[in-house]
Amino acid sequence: MAFSHLSHLDCARCGKRYDADEINNLCTCGSPLLARYDLGSVIVDPRDIAQREPTLWRYHEVLPVRERVISMGEGMTPLLPLPALGRELGVPGLLMKDDGLIPTGSFKARGAAVGVSRAAELGVKAFAMPSNGNASAAWTAYGTRAGMRSVVAMPESAPLINRTESAITGAQLYLVRGHIGDCGQMIGALIARSGGALFDASTLKEPYRIEGKKTMGYEIVEQLGWRAPDVIVYPTGGGVGLIGIYKALLEMRELGWLTGPLPRLVAVQSSGCAPIVQAFNAGAKVSEAWPKPKTVAFGITVPKPLGDFLILEALYATEGTAIAVDDSDTLATQALCAQLEGAFICPEGAATLAAVRALRTSGWIKESEEVVVLNTGAGAKYPVDVDVPVLNPGDSI
Repeated sequence: MAFSHLSHLDCARCGKRYDADEINNLCTCGSPLLARYDLGSVIVDPRDIAQREPTLWRYHEVLPVRERVISMGEGMTPLLPLPALGRELGVPGLLMKDDGLIPTGSFKARGAAVGVSRAAELGVKAFAMPSNGNASAAWTAYGTRAGMRSVVAMPESAPLINRTESAITGAQLYLVRGHIGDCGQMIGALIARSGGALFDASTLKEPYRIEGKKTMGYEIVEQLGWRAPDVIVYPTGGGVGLIGIYKALLEMRELGWLTGPLPRLVAVQSSGCAPIVQAFNAGAKVSEAWPKPKTVAFGITVPKPLGDFLILEALYATEGTAIAVDDSDTLATQALCAQLEGAFICPEGAATLAAVRALRTSGWIKESEEVVVLNTGAGAKYPVDVDVPVLNPGDSI
């Protein structure tokens, strides 16, 4: 039986079809390409998957890599009940998918593992990308493991540890006095000058990062006994993970692995950068660029997502919603999660919990519902100020 049942790529907007065994970036219309599979030929029972190794590669039939897997053991992160925090927020059935416990410390390892593996399989030797930090840390690590050269542009304000992670792997790292959009413009110009020597690994400008991210959806459903929760809450910047989860849900439904209604998807943004929330509230199909974006949840500081129309499509199709939370609420909830559950999560993950509180207060989330939030990274990767007493030798405690 084939390791992968990858069939072809098609444009998410115009439907144009592409050969999956050629190097591709965007469609000629400028839109992202999505991987498609011959799902009718996938003859696998979910019970068989349970016997496989606990990595995202357990779903290899619906991943695009045919044989050259570059792995660090990524995937199958815990789906943790949060009973104390759930009681505090009024949602007893609160669960957290904790992708802080994954190679390189963030969910970006999923996209990097699959994206780098497929790029290596297709003969890519070097890539370039803009990054707010975690994606660079993951892609440069997996790229190094695959023997690839990498070039990264990162905002100067990115967390120090993300700079270190990228530079220590040997990546050619540049810090930019600007935001992720400025970094993207620089990388785009560099790639254009490279004459094909550099592969564009930017968010949604290659088709395989989303395939790694979609495994969050597969894992959540498997970990719940092959059923979906009522609500999935996701911190949304570029939105690849949310798009991927929705793609996974549709694939599982077609495979017969998932029945019943799909979960309502929620996109969470910061009030300092909320283009998707603004578009959703207006009933729009695309977003408008957010001016002067700023938030402590650095990973969701994306003023104009390339895949905005796909994010919004997923929200509308699942009767979901989009919500913005203030940084003060995010930081307070980050501390509360650590104090009640012992989990030190990233600000982006904390934003989802702040959103759950707001949605429960408004009645959009019901007390009886099962809600899964995504923590996309380890809290230790971000600077957090704590006020603790300092003693001299001989002082009493």
